[in-house]
Amino acid sequence: MEINLTRKSGKFNFEAINEQGHAVLLDGKPAIGGEGKGFRPMEMLLVGLGGCSGIDVVNVLTKQREPLNDIKIHIKATRKEEEIPPIFDVIDIRFDLFGDVSEEKVKRALQMTFDKYCSVSNILSRSATINFSYTINK
Repeated sequence: MEINLTRKSGKFNFEAINEQGHAVLLDGKPAIGGEGKGFRPMEMLLVGLGGCSGIDVVNVLTKQREPLNDIKIHIKATRKEEEIPPIFDVIDIRFDLFGDVSEEKVKRALQMTFDKYCSVSNILSRSATINFSYTINK
């Protein structure tokens, strides 16, 4: 795995490109001189958590032959602002699932995701509390 970053403008506006050529913009917060031209690095960690857990939930439900039509993931996090560095304290992640899926299988998929499969969750849970919830929209 390889990521290359190039500064695009200002003090902290970077473009990150992976080996496949996909790009994402990053920037610092305005309080330190950022220009609001991209995700802040801590936001990227939450994007990674959402993507990793979302992929795992979809994979588990697909293997269980559940008719999942769509999924939306909402994440809110707080940081330990009094610490340096201000790492995450609590991360709440909610999955909105669409389709005639079994509640028991959704619970199992989420438990497997956060207990076993999602490597980003595994890393972040070492320093933050991660709470997950779900809604099923049939």
